[in-house]
Amino acid sequence: MRLSGQDSERGTFSHRHLVWWEKERENCCSIIPLQGLSADQAQFAVCNSPLAEYSVLAFEFGYSVSRMDALVLWEAQFGDFVNGAQVIVDSYVAAARSKWNVHADLVLLLPHGYEGLGPEHSNGHLARFLQLCAENNMTVCNPTTPSQYFHLLRNQKKRRYSPPLVLMTPKSLLRLPASFSPLGELADGAFRKAIDDGPSDVTDRLLFCSGKIYYELKAAQVGAEGGKRVRIARMEQLYPFPADEIGVILKSHGTGNEIFWVQEEPKNRGAWTYIRGKFDEDFPETRIGYIGREPSASPAAGTMKQHREEQGSIVLRAVKGIAAQGANR
Repeated sequence: MRLSGQDSERGTFSHRHLVWWEKERENCCSIIPLQGLSADQAQFAVCNSPLAEYSVLAFEFGYSVSRMDALVLWEAQFGDFVNGAQVIVDSYVAAARSKWNVHADLVLLLPHGYEGLGPEHSNGHLARFLQLCAENNMTVCNPTTPSQYFHLLRNQKKRRYSPPLVLMTPKSLLRLPASFSPLGELADGAFRKAIDDGPSDVTDRLLFCSGKIYYELKAAQVGAEGGKRVRIARMEQLYPFPADEIGVILKSHGTGNEIFWVQEEPKNRGAWTYIRGKFDEDFPETRIGYIGREPSASPAAGTMKQHREEQGSIVLRAVKGIAAQGANR
């Protein structure tokens, strides 16, 4: 296993501390606990990389091609930092198999989530990756629990020829108690492409979403009084599109009730355009509307106050039915 990225050694994201430093001794040394789990374990390497995403991602792509036995992961400090490696994503990650029959199962970890940290620290450019998806060339997911994340990484090496895996990984979920997984889900569970809250006796509105906004919708749903009776379904895998799983959810929802896609990204970003197209192809009789931010030239708001106002408006419109935008058709 090989992990590289900005500050990957010291655990910038609070979910790991891979390298420990002994500073009490005269000669300071480092210790990597995961290299000493057992005498016959696989190799484990973690490397800090500079803010030179173009060259670093190119190297890691080449490494994954030459080392088919390795799980190779590149982690951006924020998802937006993949901007600097866009040429590598377009020419190699997305197209290498189609152009040259070159196989790589590189994993991209892109912290993506609207948390009020500004334009350069919010958006992993999910829309770009979905536009590049075709011929099963990549897997694009937005997992919302540790067990889902674990099983995605495990599946990546269980299959002999896995395509590159692009993961949106919101930082706020690292410290959100509602997102924790019991150990049983890691030991005995499996990856679920879509997670449905389950049918309720009476439902006015079905909300599809992906990523951390689920927890904000869920919290508002629990505390809502006099609002819409909503059901929430998470798309954990976006590409390949989980049409079978979505079809089951739609069938159990029945007809005549509202269906919306909810996202925290601006309308011209995120997954909305992709989702609308997939519903047109696979469920042409289903009317799906949009709830989210208005189109924006900037990936995100520049102030925490504006971010909170926008985020709160999305949740209210989704859960309580306040000024929801019209359906797709």
